[in-house]
Amino acid sequence: MPAARPAEPPTEDLPEELTRLAALHGVATSYRPSPDRTVPASATAVTLALAALGVDTGSPGAVRAALAARESELRERLLPPTVVRWEGGGTPDALAALPPGTRLRVDTEQGERRDGATPLPPGVHRLTATAPDGRVAVSHLIVAPDRLPGPATRSHGFLVQLYSLLSHRSWGMGDLGDLGELAAWAGRALGAGFVQVNPLHAAVPGAPADPSPYRPSSRRFPDPVHLRIEDVPEFAYVTGPERARTLRERAARLREGVLEKDALVDRDAVWELKREALGLLHEVPLGPGRRAAYCDYLAEQGTALEDHATWCALAEVHGPDWHRWPEGLRDPRSAATDRARRELMDRVDFHARLTWLTDTQLTAAQRVAREAGMPVGIVHDLAVGVHPRGADTWAQQEYFAAGMSVGAPPDAFNALGQDWGLPPWRPDRLADSGYAPFRELLRGVFRYAGGLRVDHVMGLFRLWWVPEGHEPTDGTYVHYDAEAMLAVLVLEASRAGAVVIGEDLGTVAPGVREALRERGVLGTSVLWFERDWTGDGRPLPPERWRADCLATATTHDLPSTAARLTGEHVELRDRLGLLARPPEEERAEAAADTAEWLDVLARLGLLQGTGGDTGTPAEEAGVQAVHRFLLCTPARMVGIWLPDTVGDRRPQNLPGTWDQYPNWRLPVADAGGRPVTLEDLAASPRLHALIDVVRAAARDAPPERDAGRDG
Repeated sequence: MPAARPAEPPTEDLPEELTRLAALHGVATSYRPSPDRTVPASATAVTLALAALGVDTGSPGAVRAALAARESELRERLLPPTVVRWEGGGTPDALAALPPGTRLRVDTEQGERRDGATPLPPGVHRLTATAPDGRVAVSHLIVAPDRLPGPATRSHGFLVQLYSLLSHRSWGMGDLGDLGELAAWAGRALGAGFVQVNPLHAAVPGAPADPSPYRPSSRRFPDPVHLRIEDVPEFAYVTGPERARTLRERAARLREGVLEKDALVDRDAVWELKREALGLLHEVPLGPGRRAAYCDYLAEQGTALEDHATWCALAEVHGPDWHRWPEGLRDPRSAATDRARRELMDRVDFHARLTWLTDTQLTAAQRVAREAGMPVGIVHDLAVGVHPRGADTWAQQEYFAAGMSVGAPPDAFNALGQDWGLPPWRPDRLADSGYAPFRELLRGVFRYAGGLRVDHVMGLFRLWWVPEGHEPTDGTYVHYDAEAMLAVLVLEASRAGAVVIGEDLGTVAPGVREALRERGVLGTSVLWFERDWTGDGRPLPPERWRADCLATATTHDLPSTAARLTGEHVELRDRLGLLARPPEEERAEAAADTAEWLDVLARLGLLQGTGGDTGTPAEEAGVQAVHRFLLCTPARMVGIWLPDTVGDRRPQNLPGTWDQYPNWRLPVADAGGRPVTLEDLAASPRLHALIDVVRAAARDAPPERDAGRDG
């Protein structure tokens, strides 16, 4: 039973018993926006977070009872619900604390039964402890490699939002065929080692669709909007050649419309056309071999895929917000849902097959990347959470904290804090399950990934929970078992032979970067933010950068390098009324920051060809110099924002805007705003000049260092 909603608490200091209770459940009662400042959490935030964890704090008596119950539980239990053992580490504290004479038995993931907890193969095993007094405890035992080895060799690669990468074959937005073409060309012709893309998770259906790839319906399964329709074998057998021709003609009109100056990607129109085409494909029977492969996929994915496809079918009938469905359908395990699934079996099969088709094209893209010589290949992006009304929250309701949203506390950049509208996982339910939802999620993505970028990787340690109906300032941190989360991440990545990159920008708690580095998880370093913040604040010399990172000049949430060098990012924010200070002050500060970096680049001899000797425009020379600098650092991976290769001035996403700016809908464009196709990129003199600079700088770069050991 969920805990009763607590009464509105007083604003004075938290009672001592409530503070102790919160600590025992991992709920913070204060936070530090800076090393020299501590801010107390409100009683509202603490009590509502505890309520979301099933703890009754509705009265002082309830708090005392809950505290006594939690202390008794922790004191009397033999084992926590999940125990972590690193292969090269010692005995876990939980096992060392067992009473002398306790017998241990392990049923391994591989189907063996062993006495004792060592040695064991990597995996998630069932651990049974029997104490001398007869008490028995059963726990999940995660055995993980000590650390990920990191990239085998240092490499450069492209960062791109896939929807923005159009070719003369795509249907109005970049697709998985384009991704394969980019990887094959970049690997074979440009020496690239990877291509990093935005999250390709399944979106919430409906028009207009939320264009943000960071608020998906499901992180477990990919979105079929990314399919290259012509690459589906059944497309060749669509009945009536005129139907296929008509689809291609409509796709061409859609594509040509997006390639006009100042045009936008229209995801809704793309999906409407592709959904019609996929409906025709669904009428084509699968051949015996294809049918066998599809059946294997269904069996492998099991209940998770069935739930996802069922949600998609029900959403077609009742709308995408499952909270508004008939009551019986809100439970994926109810008799009403089972009846509806049978009644809608053809649509359930349709959505399951689309998921399989997307999975096969994702797998093909990674295979093409590796065949092109890429040591990593496709780096996928794992969003920090999911939409509150999407498929994952319906199928896994017990794992999400009701009435809570993930965000960020107030800081120097946003005095009001942030609410991202993403329901958080409950740490207690994750631990009770042996982190099964997290394991399944990672295993699904690693099927077709050579690497994984984990958005807001600090969320493995703690998340800022904002109570529903409250401002982000009225939130608090809730802690997760970071060791267990990291063990699952390292285990699944090592099984896939994949690298992991943590997005660790912004406010990072002490010890987080060190813990990630210890386990071989790379960080993210953006040039403009790399300064000596503990010293004089000057740009950090390249030799002082960490080795265990992906180094880049910008991200999808930041101005392009050309915009920053020309000051156009300030002008854009001024036009949209987003400046917090007078425009003159903002321009002066931005110009001073850019000038300081250009001075560093010039002193290092990296700023070359600014018009006089080679005719290279100053802005283009600046972009080249920035990338020379990145290659002077020991970073194991150097990312090139693909729009930077052609001088694109526009950010893909402008935080703080909604309908004022076309976030997540811009095709890659040149300096004049004219869309640039994949074919144009392959022939671009500016792109090839930048890649020549990158490859020359890579040859002259300092010797590689072991990532994570001396970074």
